[in-house]
Amino acid sequence: MGRIALILLPLLILLGCAKAPITGRTQIIMLSPDQEMALGLQTEEEIFKTEKVSRDPKYTVPVERVGKRIAAATRMDLDWKFYVIENDKVPNAFCLANGHVFVYTGLFKYIDNDAQLATVMAHEIAHAIAHHVAERLSVAQLTGLAAAVATDIAARNGGEYSQLYQAAIGIGSQVGVMLPYSRMQESEADHIGLIIMAMACYDPREALKFWEKFSKAGKEPIVYFSTHPTSKSRIEQLKKLMPEALKEYRQCEVHVP
Repeated sequence: MGRIALILLPLLILLGCAKAPITGRTQIIMLSPDQEMALGLQTEEEIFKTEKVSRDPKYTVPVERVGKRIAAATRMDLDWKFYVIENDKVPNAFCLANGHVFVYTGLFKYIDNDAQLATVMAHEIAHAIAHHVAERLSVAQLTGLAAAVATDIAARNGGEYSQLYQAAIGIGSQVGVMLPYSRMQESEADHIGLIIMAMACYDPREALKFWEKFSKAGKEPIVYFSTHPTSKSRIEQLKKLMPEALKEYRQCEVHVP
């Protein structure tokens, strides 16, 4: 099993190479577009079973308005749809691979204007157009394959400490690979989202106002055990990217000073 995995690993990586939009980062994606869409549809079915979709125009109108502008800025032909989930306790949003965006009503307590709503929606849409779920699943598969090889070697050569070695390999793959990968994707979605919202003619400086306000809402996680970067590092990155975003914003066709 170990030898076969070592032979297949470079081939799988070679076959799965892609490029993320805006950043141009090389990605490993081994799911087909059909598989990715199927996962999105399956997730959506579960959402509709467990969550209540709001029809309140107070939320649905701005979500639809902002969502359509961001979707147009991506220049991607997805089945764009925008839903609001009625849950005031969850300040969140997400976008599935098929372009279906869900925004929780709880997010609106931190939203002052369309540009701040665009900050969150563009970030979530960035995850979808960069195929982050498919990439994360692909990396998990490769990490699992590598861990299986290492575990096999540890079992053969570890003696009385083989179980400890195997446990360390499992923890290492999670803390050392998957969690940092998730944080990287979050930072990349911030980057892509900031540029897309600017291309959609929303002032990117409102992103800083939103994240600064949102960061005061809760406790920061321990970074090594978190899927997200700290608010401080997120804000610092956005400040560095602001000149690039403002350049796009100032070139925006419908921008009104």
